[in-house]
Amino acid sequence: MNPSARPAPRSLGELFWAFSWLSLQGFGGVLAVVHRELVDKRRWLTEAEFLEDWAVAQVMPGPNVCNLALMFGDRRAGWRGAAVALAGLLVLPMGVLLTLGTLFAHSSDQAEVAGALRGMGAVAAGLMAGAGLKLLGSLRQHVLGFALVLLLAALAFVGVVVLQLALHLIVLGVGGLACLLTGLALHRGRQP
Repeated sequence: MNPSARPAPRSLGELFWAFSWLSLQGFGGVLAVVHRELVDKRRWLTEAEFLEDWAVAQVMPGPNVCNLALMFGDRRAGWRGAAVALAGLLVLPMGVLLTLGTLFAHSSDQAEVAGALRGMGAVAAGLMAGAGLKLLGSLRQHVLGFALVLLLAALAFVGVVVLQLALHLIVLGVGGLACLLTGLALHRGRQP
């Protein structure tokens, strides 16, 4: 689809409320919510654009969803768009967080409250696993081929889960290798 023909935020207000809405849904992680809102529901990004933007947001310092909001907002409306998208992402959830934090401070010693919070960990893990599997499916079209992409994903998984390496080592090592291989494949594809 031609990028200019794709839906886009019509105003800074729409951009603010879109990011506010997705952040208020993001309990335990926002990857699944961001993908659903920006790709599936609003169609402001294609699968490929989302994957590329999310990859950049992951390797930049700071919270990845904030990085994504800044990049997306900047592309749509310059620095004002970046500021508005980030504000939408942070303002309302901060109010909710301050309210819940105050309530939790008064009831944190109750077993029901502690149990409820632990139970949400399972939901958060499911959200992240589901989003990861959905993103993995969209990598079938990757220039490296699906088998090599799966191998790189497996290397990252082993580094995190089995070897318990620091995240920056995995980003530099496996991410660097993936960037190098992708760059070579793209360069090869452009040659006559």
